[in-house]
Amino acid sequence: MSAGGATAVWRAALAAGALITPMALAAQAPKSQHATVTQLVGTTQITIVYNRPSARGRTLFGRGGVVPWGKVWCPGADTATTIALSRNMVVGGQPLAAGKYSIWAIPDPDEWTLIFSRAADVFHIPYPGEAHDALRLRVKPQAETGPFMESLAFYFPAADTGRALLNLHWGETIVQVPLALR
Repeated sequence: MSAGGATAVWRAALAAGALITPMALAAQAPKSQHATVTQLVGTTQITIVYNRPSARGRTLFGRGGVVPWGKVWCPGADTATTIALSRNMVVGGQPLAAGKYSIWAIPDPDEWTLIFSRAADVFHIPYPGEAHDALRLRVKPQAETGPFMESLAFYFPAADTGRALLNLHWGETIVQVPLALR
């Protein structure tokens, strides 16, 4: 093969590599998988959209954990977790208007503060600030630890035509929030 032919082959290989490499990188799945959960309570639709970080052998909560006690945390990854309510509801005993909110938490061993922020379409850090809070409520984590949940999950263990229970579950920690029609 002539020098010119070898150069042409080399250039073609580089060009192919330049095209294939970005496609291969784009095809890699993110570490925190995307999830959506929707629940009807009567005719009211509740939709939670989030990305699911995984424990991967790490301590999750507390001193030395992924989520330290007493610090604002977005339960999710990449973009802030959102909850959308199609109608006004009562969340943890407090009224919350229909709309879309980002969810934040301040975990502590005995009591968590859950925050529903009007700043819905934001990144998972930093917290948008109290000026955007629509609702703050205090919730006790369940006394009994749950089965180990490798990836963060939001789910509804109970729902009927007038109320539902929403669980935030990661590792063995479960924080449950009652929801009811208003």
